[in-house]
Amino acid sequence: MPDPFEALRTPIIPAEPEPAFAARLRTRMERALSQPRGVTVSELVLGDVAVREATAAEPEARLIPYLTVADGARALTWYVSALGARRRGDPIVMPDGRVGHAELELGGHLLYLSEEFRDSHVAAPLPGEDARVSLVLEVVDVDAAVARAAAEGAAIERPAADHPYGRNAVVRDPFGHRWMISGPAVPERPLAGDGDRLRQGDLSYASLWVPDVGRAADFYGAVLGWTYAPGSSELGRQVVGSTRHQGLWGGQERGTLFLCFTVDDMAGAIERVRRAGGQAEAPTQEAYGLISMCVDDQGMPFSIHQSPPGDPGERGPANGARQGDLSYVTLEVRDSARARAFYGEVLGWRFSPGRVADGWGVDDVVPMTGMQGGHEVATVVPMWLVDDVAAAVERVRSAGGRAPDPERQPYGLSAECVDDQGTRFYLFQP
Repeated sequence: MPDPFEALRTPIIPAEPEPAFAARLRTRMERALSQPRGVTVSELVLGDVAVREATAAEPEARLIPYLTVADGARALTWYVSALGARRRGDPIVMPDGRVGHAELELGGHLLYLSEEFRDSHVAAPLPGEDARVSLVLEVVDVDAAVARAAAEGAAIERPAADHPYGRNAVVRDPFGHRWMISGPAVPERPLAGDGDRLRQGDLSYASLWVPDVGRAADFYGAVLGWTYAPGSSELGRQVVGSTRHQGLWGGQERGTLFLCFTVDDMAGAIERVRRAGGQAEAPTQEAYGLISMCVDDQGMPFSIHQSPPGDPGERGPANGARQGDLSYVTLEVRDSARARAFYGEVLGWRFSPGRVADGWGVDDVVPMTGMQGGHEVATVVPMWLVDDVAAAVERVRSAGGRAPDPERQPYGLSAECVDDQGTRFYLFQP
C-alpha cells in the first residue's frame, strides 16, 4: 500500500468551479450571512449538497446585472477607473485565462461580469451593434461622471442635458455596453453676457505671453489699436480701455494666451485643482482679490481668481464690445477628454460638441470658449473683435505678420493670423 506520509506531501491543486455554480453559491452564502443575529440556519440545497438555511422568511428578490465582455481583465480595470466601481474579491479565472466570474460594487449595488463562453450561449456585444439592454447609473454630478467616462475611452452617444425628470447622458463603454448616466437637473443660469456679475468659470483676465513684449506691444498697438499702462515688471504691459482686463507678458519661449478664471471659493477651487491631478500654489492677496497660480493635469498653466467681497466685476458681453476685445478663446489640448474632465471638475464647465473634429464648446461662459484635442503642444489661441476685418488683415501684414484674406463663417467674417513673433490669433468681425 502507498505510504500515507508520501501521499500527504502531494501538492494541493485547487479546483476551479464552474462559473455559474460559483455565482449561485456566492449569492446563497451572502443571503445566509445577511440574516439577523440569532437566526437559526436550516437546510439550504446547493446542487446535491445539503446545507443549513435560515428559517426566517426569504428576503426580497434582488436583480443583479451580469455583463458579458470580450476582455475581462481590462473591463474590470475600466469599470473601476471610469465609473468608480469597487472590486469584490478576486475574479475566477479559467484555465484558458478568461475571466469566468467577477464581482463589482457600483453605486451600492452588485454587478457581475464574465467573458464570452460560446458553449454557454453568452457573448459580448458586437462593434456597432444596437444595444438591447441599457444600464442606468444614478450619480450626483452627471457632467463630471460623463467626463470621467469619456476620459477613459467611453463614446458619448448623447451629451448631458436637462429634462423634466432630471439630467442625463448616454455613453457606450469600450466593451459595447450602453450606460445612461442620470442625476438631478442643473439649476438654470442666466445666459452669458446679460450684464450681470462675473461667475465661476468665466474669464476674469487674459495675458498674451510672447517672447519680446516690446515688439508685441508695437504689433498689437498697430493692429488692434491697443494702448498700454506699465505692468508689474518690465516684462509686462496692461492694455488700457479693454472691456475685459488684458495684458502682455514677455520672456516666453513661444506665444500663447494665459487665462485667469473666476472662482467663488478660492480654498475649494485649489482643493479641486489638486484632486483633479493639477498643481495649485498657495493664494496671494492682491488689490484685485485672491490669486493662485496653477497648472492643469496636462501641463498647461493658468490661474484662478476670487474677487474682493462685494466687487465681483461686470460679466460683460459674450463676444466683446469694442475693437481689441476678446471675442472667443480656444484651448488646444493634447487629450480633450482629460481636459474636459479636469475643467469640469475645477470650474464646473459643461461642454457641447463643436463643429470640428474633437471640438467642444464650453456652455455659458464669458467670453465664449472652446476646446479641441489632438494637439502635440497645449496652446490657447485668442480671437479678437475688430470693426473691419479686411482693414485689420492689411494692418497685420504691414506690421510684419501673416494673414490670409478674410473668410465668411456662419458667425461672421474671420481670418487666422500670425504675429511677427509666430503667435497665432484670429480676427473677427460680426
